[in-house]
Amino acid sequence: MTAVDGVQRTLEVALGERSYPILIGTGLVGRPDMLTPYLAGQQVMVVTNETIAPLYLERLCDSLPDDLEVRTLVLPDGEQYKTIEQVERIWSALLEAGFNRRCTLIALGGGVIGDMVGYAAAAYQRGVAFIQVPTTLLSQVDSSVGGKTGVNHPLGKNMIGAFWQPKAVLVDIDTLTTLPARELSAGLAEVIKYGFIRDETFLAWLEANMTALRRVEPEVIAEAIARSCLIKADIVTEDETEQGVRALLNLGHTFGHAIEAHQGYGNWLHGEAVGAGMAMAATLSHELGWISAADRERSLAVIKSADLPVHAPAGMSSDDFLARMRLDKKNIDTRLRLVLLEALGSACVSDAVPPDQLKTLLDQYPRR
Repeated sequence: MTAVDGVQRTLEVALGERSYPILIGTGLVGRPDMLTPYLAGQQVMVVTNETIAPLYLERLCDSLPDDLEVRTLVLPDGEQYKTIEQVERIWSALLEAGFNRRCTLIALGGGVIGDMVGYAAAAYQRGVAFIQVPTTLLSQVDSSVGGKTGVNHPLGKNMIGAFWQPKAVLVDIDTLTTLPARELSAGLAEVIKYGFIRDETFLAWLEANMTALRRVEPEVIAEAIARSCLIKADIVTEDETEQGVRALLNLGHTFGHAIEAHQGYGNWLHGEAVGAGMAMAATLSHELGWISAADRERSLAVIKSADLPVHAPAGMSSDDFLARMRLDKKNIDTRLRLVLLEALGSACVSDAVPPDQLKTLLDQYPRR
């Protein structure tokens, strides 16, 4: 790849015949050479949402070859719309247009669009190609990479879905310039997560560069995205369907998903709930004697520095937490499994947390 405005990275998710590139740079949406190599056939459906469509949909469609049959579908924006009903709209649009097994779906948007389009692609005629064009930091560093697709259920987040890998992930850093500050902070939660679970050096780099990251300085944000994607790609390559080490990517998510489901999807952004969940996981890790008080305080400080919450929601009881956490996908039989910190930069999955200790943490944890 040639440089674009001095910022260009190419990574690979190495999964044999299902391998695919992650292309990271500026000015990528709208470049004709970006998406064409990854199209399966002559039929393309671009799916986006009401917020992103006015910003990037026309530019992306104009970059596609003139001889393609290109259709578009604009869905409502928000986590509350991450439902099977919206995925059925995608399937209906494909069927009404007569799209065949060699069609390609392009997901233009954040994690909600990417997850739904990926699931639609996984199931349509038992599997068709799709490409991720993530437009939020959270989706660029996390949900667009790794092939997890699906929708929420009223009782639990991401409980319905499939593993289905994209043909490519196109990360255009320029899309972050239109991202609200709250959404940017939500994305930083997933970036911080990678430092916690795999790379203390990266965590220290994030601490030193948080101001520049929140300003979306191109060189700094590109480095954060690339290092995050590299860690995730390595983990996905090792454990594609989350039978082992991939579960570490869920640090903070067992607590966080419980918050999202209880509060109502969209009231707390996913990254906000994960920020609070990581703070809770760090606190429990300290109470178990695995990390020091200083490391626990350092963990909370870096989460706060991204303007993320470290408290639980007011009005959410320990019983509310436990009822939602028991539905977590990591659980085996009746055992609750949590991702916790053995040290900063090293995490593990444990089913050995004493139930009374967990309930005490949930009872006493600060709320706001």
